[in-house]
Amino acid sequence: MGFREHAARVRRILGIVLAALLLGGVAAVLVTGGDKDTGTATKTVRGVIGSEKSEFFADPEVVKALAAKGFTVVTETSGSWDMGQLPLDGYDFAFPASRGPADELRAKAKGKDRAATAPLRPFYSPLVVVAHSAAARVLAANGLAALGPRGTSGTLRMDAYLAAARADRTWQQLKGSADHTELRGTLFITSTDPLASSSGALYLAAASYVADGGRVAGDKAAVTRTAPLLRKLVQVQGAQQTGSDAPFRDFVSGAGNPLVLVYESQVAAQLLAGLPMGDLVVLYPDTTVTSDHTLVPLTENGRALGELLADDPELRRLVVRHGFRPQGASNEFTTATAAHDTYLNQTLTGVRQAPVPTGEVLREMARRARDQGDTP
Repeated sequence: MGFREHAARVRRILGIVLAALLLGGVAAVLVTGGDKDTGTATKTVRGVIGSEKSEFFADPEVVKALAAKGFTVVTETSGSWDMGQLPLDGYDFAFPASRGPADELRAKAKGKDRAATAPLRPFYSPLVVVAHSAAARVLAANGLAALGPRGTSGTLRMDAYLAAARADRTWQQLKGSADHTELRGTLFITSTDPLASSSGALYLAAASYVADGGRVAGDKAAVTRTAPLLRKLVQVQGAQQTGSDAPFRDFVSGAGNPLVLVYESQVAAQLLAGLPMGDLVVLYPDTTVTSDHTLVPLTENGRALGELLADDPELRRLVVRHGFRPQGASNEFTTATAAHDTYLNQTLTGVRQAPVPTGEVLREMARRARDQGDTP
């Protein structure tokens, strides 16, 4: 046998041996993955979540932390209010962004023990408005906002903003806008579809509360008083997204409207990841709504997952890294975001929390805002 033939034969043998070793390694991983004594995931838990939590559950460190506690979590995203239209069979949990849709989901879980579906609220996030720097400065020059010393955060004056919305004010009518060609057309805040998404519905709740003299809407008569204004806030936007993730990504990329309603967590996560902020300014409405991200357990495994998110120190750390505020431990958020207090109002100083109407009233607000008339 010549040298070349011998070398070729050796290479073929080595290739066969290497393939066998690789196959053996894969088989070992598959077997180990199902071994309950290794600490790796043993239960697959399926749930539907709001899009604002998709990056949290996809984070490799979150996946690893959950696996260490015996869980593999498989999720799909949906607008919070849209979750009520999904069949619940096959889900272990539903995780909308607020209490209203969670209450509807519990009511829909017929045949289940009410105690078993009692919701858990492991973390929360206030709603904020992100603005490009030029837009924020123009708002401040016209008394619609107040900016901090660095100009990267401030307060949106809701009374003044809603008055401008009632009057159909345009950017061109605001002093200081002439030098900014991107500031054209009707002044409005981009929000999500209130019939599908929690943040969009909560925006209406805050606006209604302010417009009705600090009263929380409790019935159709209260909704009727503010319906014309709410209709203006929504219909000026045209088509709306069903989740908050896409509008925030559009804003960061420089597309879309110069004012966008988002969760504070989306901004905080960007800061904590060290991503560029560009000319982003965070405006905290002086009256806003806190979104209590509410997990509705539909099985025992779903409840166990919710309890882990609320109580496990490593998962709480990761919750904060994704910008959320853990319930009952404000110091965890303020400590983690200490370097970013020029953007974040860590203690929510000067921000009033508006009470949230019942889910039924919120639905009615959304229908009227979308000009769908009274419900029968």
